[in-house]
Amino acid sequence: MNEPTTSERSPKRQRRHLAACAVLGALVAALTESGQAADGAPGRVVSINLCTDQQAMAIAAPGQLASVSRLARDPALSNMADAAAALPVNDGRAEEVVSLAPDLVLAGSFTSRATVGMLRRLGVRVEEFPPANSFDDIRENLTRMGQLLGRTERADELVREFDARLAALESDASESAQKPVAVVYHIGNGTDGRGTLADEILTAAGWDNLAARLGLGSYGALPLETLVAGRPDLVLVGGAEASWSTEALPNARHPAIMAATDNGDRLMVLPDRSTICGTPFVVDAIARLVDERHRQATHRRPAP
Repeated sequence: MNEPTTSERSPKRQRRHLAACAVLGALVAALTESGQAADGAPGRVVSINLCTDQQAMAIAAPGQLASVSRLARDPALSNMADAAAALPVNDGRAEEVVSLAPDLVLAGSFTSRATVGMLRRLGVRVEEFPPANSFDDIRENLTRMGQLLGRTERADELVREFDARLAALESDASESAQKPVAVVYHIGNGTDGRGTLADEILTAAGWDNLAARLGLGSYGALPLETLVAGRPDLVLVGGAEASWSTEALPNARHPAIMAATDNGDRLMVLPDRSTICGTPFVVDAIARLVDERHRQATHRRPAP
């Protein structure tokens, strides 16, 4: 037979592609149905987002998680790296996730739109979680995760534990007669103002957020000159940003910041794993900030 022309080949390829998708979708549906637990809870759950990884690992029943994202094994980013080491990991590609035959996929609202869209077109159930910008968001995400996994009692237990630790730290903060001033500084002159999780963390630990005091909402710009003029008692930077630097965007070791923080004595590097995701582990960051407040209280700077 003669070789088909381009115009003839294109429809054939299209039909093959559609047929392959149909077969794959049918396979996913069949495997998903067989993986469903008797009580209706999903039996094969795949997480493709660092934050949902940690929420799910803290709540899921043994054997319920089929895979978590590769980032979950990174101890610099994940508080549950040890637990993740015992689970298969994924890179969040649609074809990879489908091959795991999940009956539920957990994603973040900023997870690749292409991946989420493809999974949904294939009939895979995908539940997305937005970033947590407050303690209430943390509670709501835990409660929702518990409902999705059929583990409401475990989720409620985590919320109670979170609230108990938080209450103890906030009680300590309320005893402080005067709040020292702190600021979160991101490379590129960014900061976390009012309405952010960082702002709630600082407040809970007994600190006054310089960015909020300046009227900055959400994630705003904070020129280095303004930071220095604000005379913060503490400058906070993330772990990755503390080590990363370019000629145009020097890191937290910039001479101006060194001078403003007594050569780094009032510069704190918070591990990214404590703040990058809105999980109950934010209390670890709060505890460190409470300790720093106590440390500084015994070495109070003289007034200018």
